[in-house]
Amino acid sequence: MNENNNSAKKSTVRSSFSGKLGYVLAVAGSAVGLGNIWRFPYLVAKYGGGIFLLVYLVLMLTFGFALIMAESALGRMTGESPIGAYESFGQSLFLKFGGRINAIIPMIIVPYYSVIGGWVFKYLAEYIRGNVAGVAGDDYFSNFISETYAPSVFFIIFVIATLFIVMAGVEKGVERASKIMMPVLIILAVIVAIYSITRPGAMEGVKYFLIPDFSKFSLMTIVAAMGQMFYSLSIAMGILVTYGSYMKKDVDMEKSTSQIEIFDTGIAILSGLMIIPAVFAFSGGSTESLKAGPSLMFITIPKIFNTMGFGRIFGIVFFLLVLFAALTSSISLMETNVSTISDATGLSRKKSTLIIFIEILVFGIPCCLGFSILDFIKPLGMDSILDFFDFISNSVMMPVAALCTCFLIVKIIGFDKITAEIKRSSKFKREKIFRFCIRYLAPLFLMIILVSSIANAFGLISM
Repeated sequence: MNENNNSAKKSTVRSSFSGKLGYVLAVAGSAVGLGNIWRFPYLVAKYGGGIFLLVYLVLMLTFGFALIMAESALGRMTGESPIGAYESFGQSLFLKFGGRINAIIPMIIVPYYSVIGGWVFKYLAEYIRGNVAGVAGDDYFSNFISETYAPSVFFIIFVIATLFIVMAGVEKGVERASKIMMPVLIILAVIVAIYSITRPGAMEGVKYFLIPDFSKFSLMTIVAAMGQMFYSLSIAMGILVTYGSYMKKDVDMEKSTSQIEIFDTGIAILSGLMIIPAVFAFSGGSTESLKAGPSLMFITIPKIFNTMGFGRIFGIVFFLLVLFAALTSSISLMETNVSTISDATGLSRKKSTLIIFIEILVFGIPCCLGFSILDFIKPLGMDSILDFFDFISNSVMMPVAALCTCFLIVKIIGFDKITAEIKRSSKFKREKIFRFCIRYLAPLFLMIILVSSIANAFGLISM
């Protein structure tokens, strides 16, 4: 296949971002989602505070950087979404598998992600109507998700909001939404973080979060940080390949990736400063509160808002912030799915979007009902259908997809060609880190994530 000719041909008709800012904000919007605001704080709390943060930062600047660059360069080089990008280099069984697993992952993630987005919509609505004490009740969250109809209604509202933005196109929809929501999200995060760290007793939480305690370090700290990095940076979801295919050839890829790292890490740190000091301030930083896990945002935080002055206002601001973060990521997931369908079938954006909308409903509704009338379904012994989809996509398929990308670059494309694509517009100062990580570090860590996650799911080890 003649890669350069095909790429040039595609670039004349393919949608694209208007420039560097549009690309950076769109990818940052994808990276900055529930993974930062919902998942990151409770993992920091669970795995030792500052030591987890330190490990995460080191991994992001090496392992994470290499995979972002690899996927983005693959997309820009080929001008294709995942399936087309892989098959640009041949029709072997490996290339077909690698392209398809990268394309399928966002199709699995976006339905259950939208279910959680619906929960955020519900909490925002409750704070708007002033039900501050109600949502802080011990059983409020469990009662809500176990209802038959309400979770599905809010799920559909969230999906429709995403649908309209994606249907508008890359520049007028995805890019425009990111340019509006990302600055607002940052402003809201700063406001809530400042309020949180200025509460009496909150500085103990700030110390716990920012100062590494090496006595709390363990192998699971590394495994959890690696898993979070995947979730947070949108690695191995097909998103970076797709967005890379929309990137103009003159955009400095390395500098853009550095800015995405700063955005993502900044929001993650702000999220930690919003939540962890608040837990110390309002519950004394108890072990039970810190290790509340996923329930931290939907159970612990509402209890904190209920004890605060102006709790309703801060509840509205916080859940509006979380909603924006959830939307920017769901837009990226849906956009990747739409691009895959459109590239594979030649259908218009509108028709491809409607196909994905139906797919999201088909898989998302059972995730909603998995806590009520379908709660008897426990795939692989998981607690719910949603947990099963999360495990399959995040713990199994994403490490495998990333391994495929490493193999593609090392064995098929070659470092010279992929770095030549990056150097079209970048000095590529971190080229040595990139080569070492893709050849050695990433495959090793990916195997650790894959094996440990599966072992944990089947109760062989405890994470």
